[in-house]
Formats: sequence, structure tokens, C-alpha cells
Amino acid sequence: MKPAGIFGIILIAVGIILLAYGGYTSFTTKENVAKLGPLEINKQREHPVPIGPIAGGACLVGGIILVVAGSRKTG
Repeated sequence: MKPAGIFGIILIAVGIILLAYGGYTSFTTKENVAKLGPLEINKQREHPVPIGPIAGGACLVGGIILVVAGSRKTG
């Protein structure tokens, strides 16, 4: 098998693992709700970002393309 096909199989495996894991990453922002003299009231808010499913889908599609391209015979 050509190196592209082997790399494609590895990408497919990584894509399946990432899709199964889900892997949500989040970042926190801090909002100033009120400021009364020296007293401040802040609110922290978490924003989830679904990096696992996005990256998993990209790896899966890229792996399938590489396996198909690597399995084609030239000439």
C-alpha cells in the first residue's frame, strides 16, 4: 500500500476517535455587571467550542480521500 493510503487509514482512525470522544473545549469570559465605587460585581461565563467533532469530521473525510487516492493504480 502507498504511504498516502497508510496515512489515510491513520486519519480515519483518529477521526473516529475524535467523533466518539466529542471533546468540547470551552473558554471563559468575564463580564462586569456592576461597579459601585470600589466594589465590583463580575460574572464569569463559559462558552463551549466543539473542536472534537469538527476536527474528527475533517480527519475522517481527509482519510477517506487519501485511502481512495492511494488505492488507485497509475497507468
